[in-house]
Amino acid sequence: MRSAFLAYIRFLALAGLLVGGPLLQPPMLRAEPIAVRNREGTIHGFLLLSTLEGDTLAVGDLIQICHGNRVVSRLVFHFKDGSLDDETAVFSQIRTFRLISDHHVQKGPAFPHPIDMSIDVLRNQVKVRYTEGGNEKVETDHLALPPDLANGIISILMQNIPPAVAETKLSFLAATPKARLVKLSVERQGDDTFLIGGVHREATHYVVKVELGGIAGVVAPLVGKQPQNTDVWILGGDAPTFLKSEGPLSDGASSWRMELTSPVWPRTQHSGR
Repeated sequence: MRSAFLAYIRFLALAGLLVGGPLLQPPMLRAEPIAVRNREGTIHGFLLLSTLEGDTLAVGDLIQICHGNRVVSRLVFHFKDGSLDDETAVFSQIRTFRLISDHHVQKGPAFPHPIDMSIDVLRNQVKVRYTEGGNEKVETDHLALPPDLANGIISILMQNIPPAVAETKLSFLAATPKARLVKLSVERQGDDTFLIGGVHREATHYVVKVELGGIAGVVAPLVGKQPQNTDVWILGGDAPTFLKSEGPLSDGASSWRMELTSPVWPRTQHSGR
């Protein structure tokens, strides 16, 4: 279950943390998509979402299916309090990774600012549904979406960054609720040690920062709206995979931990032998 675990890092949740307002739209730099170093495959994986203290908040299923060079990847987190985080990303992997579409829904008590955002890259269309004053509203925009757009596939892109690269810039579409393009800076921090069955292994530690740029970069820290960073750990080698992330998933939320998990069998269940 290699690089399939894009789940992990649903940075779209950072969108609500961005400062709104037309004057705060940062200038966008031309960017190139990430080259395919490790192709994605068909998998079904499991993840846990918890507080940094270890209290479980939600259980996640990642189901990824390949159709030739096109991949459909869906991650669903079902929360104990009834909240839902559901995202489906469709992307191609022909020489480079290119997002085709993304649909992300966050709703329930865990998300103070629910979102429902659909991205259609081929049509350069973005639709955001949100609630304001008890009324549902819809914002539809047509934007020139860049080729390195990372919504829904950030961890996959991170797993394909060459080890020697210290910093990578990616484009990201945030809902504030109006759709806005921002930059993500993915910086390599070094290697951290973890254990598998008591054996030491090393994972690459990255920090993902939202760069508001322009006026927003100056004003945001002053008004308490600078997005928090997200820490991500990736296992490198011939088959890179996402291991863990720590960061906020929504506006007003604390940092949560997302990590891989495996089935635990009830003690009362026997093999029959």
